[in-house]
Amino acid sequence: MDRGSSEKRTPKKQPTTPTEVYLPGRSRALEEDEELVMDKAAYRFYYQLHVEAPSLSFDVLLDCLGENRPVEVDGDPVTAYIVAGTQTAHEKPNNLIVMKLSNMKPMTKKETTTKEDEDSSDSDSDSEEDLDSQPELDSAKIPHNGTINRVRSHQFNGVYLTATWSELGEVNVWDLSRPLSAVNDSVIMSEYVRTREAPSPIFTFRGHQTEGYALAWSPLAASQGYLATGDLAGAIHIWQPRPTGWTVSKPYSGHEGSVEDIQWSPTEATVFLSASTDRSLRVWDTRSPTAKNAAMITLPEAHQLDVNVISWNRIQPVSVVSGADDGCIRVWDLRMVSQQRKSAGDQLTAFTHSFDYHRAAITSVEWHPTEAGIFVATSEDDQTTLWDITLEQEAAANMDTDEGETDATNDPSEVPVQLLFIHTGQQEVKEAHWHPQIPGLVINTAADGFNLFRTICV
Repeated sequence: MDRGSSEKRTPKKQPTTPTEVYLPGRSRALEEDEELVMDKAAYRFYYQLHVEAPSLSFDVLLDCLGENRPVEVDGDPVTAYIVAGTQTAHEKPNNLIVMKLSNMKPMTKKETTTKEDEDSSDSDSDSEEDLDSQPELDSAKIPHNGTINRVRSHQFNGVYLTATWSELGEVNVWDLSRPLSAVNDSVIMSEYVRTREAPSPIFTFRGHQTEGYALAWSPLAASQGYLATGDLAGAIHIWQPRPTGWTVSKPYSGHEGSVEDIQWSPTEATVFLSASTDRSLRVWDTRSPTAKNAAMITLPEAHQLDVNVISWNRIQPVSVVSGADDGCIRVWDLRMVSQQRKSAGDQLTAFTHSFDYHRAAITSVEWHPTEAGIFVATSEDDQTTLWDITLEQEAAANMDTDEGETDATNDPSEVPVQLLFIHTGQQEVKEAHWHPQIPGLVINTAADGFNLFRTICV
């Protein structure tokens, strides 16, 4: 793990030239003697995690280290646990990997105030950094059949369970007790590695006709252990826990394309939401007498292209955010959805915000766990963005045209006021999650590994 680069641009040969804010896809192309340089003053915390194989998906694991742990400049070291699935070349085996990331120190005041042209004067002292201050990574691997399309975790009856969607069309459930013990205890880790432990899944479902990506555990105690899975053929299955495993429902049908994402209601134990390549969003209730065409509410044209991802707001349960293949992000008010359904009105009135900032497909969205109006999004345009929909759109800043023309490609008016932060420096960003116990900490995964960061604005 190490610290890296992102967001501003400065010439190599002319370090005294003022820096410019760089807007990906909008600013001018870099000159030969220019490079993107991270603006450290914009971050309270930043680390890169380089891995052997990229991960399409991961999840944050809750721990016993406390809630609302602060991450501030010059603050205490951070510890986080994640579980990730690999995407390797065909000749190499895949793994589900449990990781403990510890001793990660936030930015120092010196780092956030030192200018780039002064960094070289501190290189000698930086190179003598004590080993005790280095971040630590402990990991335990679980062999997995096939590339892992999606990973989702859940605590059930005191056990940490993780479900994985395999490219082979299987959904597996794993007990993470042993690998978690290994990353927390060096003696257990030595034994785990020496004996090449390979825990088997505690349950495997092969009833899907093809592979898939949609995967979600219910967050409610009334439906604890309930799991929803959706596949590329449009089928959705609901899993219910039993003493000897899970009972899996007959497929819920209705979508005419791949089910790309599923979210359970944060307030109603039997209700879930699905997103599909048929461009629709559908709300379902497991109490429906039949699984065929059982959707209570359908938005047939929620987006102009495939709907890739959704997130249901746990703080404000009437809000849902969705992301599509054309880069569009929309925020929906479910009360308005119900009203338009009753009145047979124009469904477009059901979304309260629509953002076309991103220039490529949205790959993940997730609401902040404690701030109702904030969400994170990732896109195939290699950006991770933070948004706050409580901010009202303001008029573009007045520009004095008498003093010369402004570069339109770098015009601040092209950026929505609700867009708080742009994090770059990665390739093929696939997924991002907030850490539920560390306010403001974002973790994402891309082709070149993981980033962990907290900005000054969230």
